[in-house]
Amino acid sequence: MADLTGRHPGLLRRGEVGLIVVDVQEAFRPVIGGFDEVVRNCRILTEGFGILGAPVLVSEQYPKGLGHTVAEVAEVLPAGSPLVEKLRFSAIGVEEFDEALAATGLRRWVVCGIEVHVCVNQTVNDLLAHGHEVHLAVDAVSSRTAANREAGIDKCVAAGAVRSSTETALFELLEVAGTPEFKAISKLVR
Repeated sequence: MADLTGRHPGLLRRGEVGLIVVDVQEAFRPVIGGFDEVVRNCRILTEGFGILGAPVLVSEQYPKGLGHTVAEVAEVLPAGSPLVEKLRFSAIGVEEFDEALAATGLRRWVVCGIEVHVCVNQTVNDLLAHGHEVHLAVDAVSSRTAANREAGIDKCVAAGAVRSSTETALFELLEVAGTPEFKAISKLVR
């Protein structure tokens, strides 16, 4: 009889994956399509990864002009989460971010943030180019226009990112119900 206890290698596993939150900043609030939903899902991911003890890395594009990470997300960041300011569109190639990424020792990432056709797209493509596996939480990304949102998602997926979602990522990491982590994350997604 075949052993059916093994998990598919495409499923996310605790201890093997971190979260990257790209540029979820205050100045985007009035101009990003579905901003409230994106922020809600970025918050759920951030808090959920914290509950699971997984690393969370955050970038901020030119915060002097665009403001800092929105309070909804910043207030649930796990203690010690690196928050890196940048001018480069991709977070990859920013020395402080690259160091934080390397320090985790991880090669698998869930990515969320703004704008998916610019900074998220370039970060995802650079992660892929450096041999990382990327799961794009499509319900936690957006752009100023629907066309740019779709183009950004399509480009990330065409480059090799796995199309995923907030709940898909978190429940893959949980794997089973009935644990304290399951109960805490279930409350987040209600």
